[in-house]
Amino acid sequence: MVLAILQARMSSTRLPGKVMRSLVGQPMIARQIERLRRARGLSGIVVATSTDAGDDALEAWCGANGVACHRGPLDDVRARFFGALAAAGSPATFIRLTADCPLADPTLIDRCIASHAETGADYTYTSKGWTFPKGLDVEVCRTSALERAARDSDDAYDREHVTPYIYRHPELFRLNAITRDPPQRYRWTVDTPEDFAFVTAVYEALYAAKPDFDSDDILAWQAQHPDQVLTNADS
Repeated sequence: MVLAILQARMSSTRLPGKVMRSLVGQPMIARQIERLRRARGLSGIVVATSTDAGDDALEAWCGANGVACHRGPLDDVRARFFGALAAAGSPATFIRLTADCPLADPTLIDRCIASHAETGADYTYTSKGWTFPKGLDVEVCRTSALERAARDSDDAYDREHVTPYIYRHPELFRLNAITRDPPQRYRWTVDTPEDFAFVTAVYEALYAAKPDFDSDDILAWQAQHPDQVLTNADS
């Protein structure tokens, strides 16, 4: 069982307030947490947001809905993660997730958790190379690996993005990549109004009949609506 830390803030540059935008009647972050809770390998979920006043509404929503929330520096996200880990009792392993992925796949999360344990990895990840749709990203990390990264690097980029030092140094850490063949170069994350329109269309088509719709359901819907499919420009 692994603690999920869900990185969230209201001050997104391209789509401000996106995590609280209504997605079929609930904030987008609520829809993502609903999906994450179906992952059997998670011991809990903590929203890690900032101390910026703009994130007061996010903390208030978490409190009203029984979701654990930790607040830390806006720009030093790595420090925010350490604070969330300490508040949760310093678990040996955590999962890093971001709150712009309302199509998160609980089955893939469980697969990553299992593979991480089986391989004895320091860091298990899906997000480099984009063989899964962007928006299904999972990072499973030993807390000790993040602690070493913090000791070795005080670079602002590493502090903002949390794990780059780890995957840039395979000579120091045991890395375990989870990939898909053939790759799926789709864009299922939310950074722009176009992205949000796509996930809204998916939820409006699938959620009412099947609230626990999965990635195969999304792929089947895309096959029927090729004009609405988004591809990942980073692939």
